[in-house]
Amino acid sequence: MLIHNKIVLGVDMGGTKIKAGLVVDGGLQNTRKISANATESKTEILHRLFELIDYYTHDHFQGIGLGVPSVIDVQNGIIYNVQNIPSWNEVHLKSILEDRYKVPVFVNNDANVFVLGEKYFGKGKPFKNIAGITLGTGMGTGLIINGHLYSGENCGAGEFGMLEYKDGIIENYSSGQFFKIFHNTTGIEMFERAEDGDQAAIQIFAEYGFHLGNVVKIITYSVDPQIIIFSGSVAKAFKYFKDALQKQFSTFKFPKTVEKSIITTSDTKDIAVLGAAALCFEETL
Repeated sequence: MLIHNKIVLGVDMGGTKIKAGLVVDGGLQNTRKISANATESKTEILHRLFELIDYYTHDHFQGIGLGVPSVIDVQNGIIYNVQNIPSWNEVHLKSILEDRYKVPVFVNNDANVFVLGEKYFGKGKPFKNIAGITLGTGMGTGLIINGHLYSGENCGAGEFGMLEYKDGIIENYSSGQFFKIFHNTTGIEMFERAEDGDQAAIQIFAEYGFHLGNVVKIITYSVDPQIIIFSGSVAKAFKYFKDALQKQFSTFKFPKTVEKSIITTSDTKDIAVLGAAALCFEETL
């Protein structure tokens, strides 16, 4: 249940920007974004993060949640090998921020933060079993199982993109890599072509949808979610691959599961910041 009487800060960390906002009474307030230079040193990027969080200290927040695109020791809040930030190969972020701000700090990866945001603020609210899938440069999956975020022992639960598939791995066929590897283009360019009515582009999205339908089958066989929610740059083209995805998913061996399953896209603004803040709601402050 959402903790309405707590003020918490959510932070979404990326390679080019860091965005934050306060969750107060179940709503997001006072969002703020700063640029980040991924080539900077570990200390320089930390100071950029401090600068952003310091802006909110007068709001007396009672917890900080951070979403980071990396492998994370969730219990100790240590992040390893952050994607697009080479200098952050090991950062004890939880202890650093708790020492500085004297409030509980929670850290998790970006896919887990996304699905948590959907659970508390988005289309996942009515459901106890949710898969949130980010479709961008790569593919990430966050899982809500029986009402709680499931990260696994090493924050690696839901890494379906790393499974072997055809002549590579699933991520090659289910993320933006598909358009680069097999069609020498980008998902954005393909989307623009489809919007202009290019039939070849529309057919390529149908091909992509076939592979993503297989991904949905694998996830459903594995964790049987009630709803699957897509987000990310490639998900903006959902209308062009939805039918092919659903057609392939319809070959799932249990027709009743197909009938009951919901497959949709996120429509909640700033879901990454909201999801980061929601890390605080999964624990008792």
